Amino acid sequence: MDFTKTTEQDSRYDNLEKMSIKEIVASINEEDKTVPYAVEKALPQIEALIEKVVEKLKNGGRLFYVGAGTSGRLGILDASECPPTFGVSNELVIGLIAGGDKAIRKAVENAEDSSTQGWKDLQAYQISNRDVVIGIAASGTTPYVVHTLKDCNKKHITTGCITCNKNSPLAQTAQFPIEVIVGPEFLTGSSRMKAGTAQKLVLNMITTTTMIQLGRVKGNKMVDMQLSNNKLVSRGVKMIMNELNISETEAQTLLNKHQNVRKSIRYGRQSK
Repeated sequence: MDFTKTTEQDSRYDNLEKMSIKEIVASINEEDKTVPYAVEKALPQIEALIEKVVEKLKNGGRLFYVGAGTSGRLGILDASECPPTFGVSNELVIGLIAGGDKAIRKAVENAEDSSTQGWKDLQAYQISNRDVVIGIAASGTTPYVVHTLKDCNKKHITTGCITCNKNSPLAQTAQFPIEVIVGPEFLTGSSRMKAGTAQKLVLNMITTTTMIQLGRVKGNKMVDMQLSNNKLVSRGVKMIMNELNISETEAQTLLNKHQNVRKSIRYGRQSK
């Protein structure tokens, strides 16, 4: 198959340093507008991967994200949002980045070029064929990610990917590839821009849809969210008030007792 790194192709804009601030932000915005349409074209691929993720997690498996640089950070971000948003274990969705945790803040030289470290990183979590591993790489060529998925395939572990180049080595390796073709970046090769935005949109879809399918949402509310600050406590109280048609004081009392919106609603109904 032909493989062209469209993420590395020259920007449609030039002489950026001669642009005014107004011109720069307007041009970036024009490029950003194209991203959701690129994601839309990949919806069948996204659906196929999510179906597999749901199946694995319903049977006691875990979801792993594996990436380098921006892609790795986005995976870690999405994984870290699952416990507070949906009340799940920190061990259900796990993000791994080339170079380890220190690479979250600072680039680690040559970390993404390793063809063996990714599998070692997964082994630290006792990875098994009950789990699913999604490789994230805008280029679709990152050795750390591609070789990790190859090792997973050898061990009969389900693999997916999110990439922004068509027919990349990563997409050809993953059993469930997602290819969101966003084209050249405003700043040539800066895949933290449109490609990063595309990856974030897809990650939002994967975990939100999965958690809904796993029963972690009621109606359209995050009834299993962790009550980790005043804003979320206030949101929880309002959910209970609306669901049970009770006063704020009664709702607050229930939440103080049960420390969980879902439980508060359940016990509130039982006591009526």
